[in-house]
Amino acid sequence: MELTSRPTRGSALEVLAAATRLGLTSFGGPIAHLGYFRDEYVVRRKWVDEQTYADLVALCQFLPGPASSQVGIALGIFRAGLLGGLAAWLGFTLPSAIALIAFAIGVRDLDLSGAGWLHGLKVAAVAVVAQAVWGMARALCPDRERATMAIVAAMAVSAWPTAWGQVLVIIIAGIVGLQLLPRSEGPDAHASESPSGAHWASPPWPCSLRSREPSRASLPHAVPSARGLR
Repeated sequence: MELTSRPTRGSALEVLAAATRLGLTSFGGPIAHLGYFRDEYVVRRKWVDEQTYADLVALCQFLPGPASSQVGIALGIFRAGLLGGLAAWLGFTLPSAIALIAFAIGVRDLDLSGAGWLHGLKVAAVAVVAQAVWGMARALCPDRERATMAIVAAMAVSAWPTAWGQVLVIIIAGIVGLQLLPRSEGPDAHASESPSGAHWASPPWPCSLRSREPSRASLPHAVPSARGLR
């Protein structure tokens, strides 16, 4: 049985409206944008689930180019096809492009080297990025294994701050995750179906098979042994 439902289709205008809203209100860099995308498209609108969003982020981080723009385009395609991807790109990119052009024209006539409001924007950007990173960390690294992998990867990228270092860290992390993390695990808690039809969320930490085996005393109707049938 599928644990996640297929995303429902929407219109390109719906994608354009949502992306334009984000383009006008999303401040900070690509990491902050990924946090905004998760809040808007996963938590609020529920266009995709946590597992799909995490897979998209991982894929776009591995590809060259701006990861946040790639994730936004992919989410638009998920929602409304290729036109949705184009609408997502236009809605999110066009407002900042217009503001950047206007700002560049004004900079030629103004001296902003010691502007206090510009330094204030830099400080606010740090807080925005930190909040986005913390929100995604809680969703994508819910257990000790994935949190450890994230910390080690961050340390490795900081110690080797080159493009090839990032690629190597991503490849090694993928191999380690393939070996250590079960295929069915994801950022969100998965539901398992009980015989009565109820869904129970599995814990984020790994459980041994022994802890899941019911004891003989806890079974309501114990199966008689072969000795008892004689």
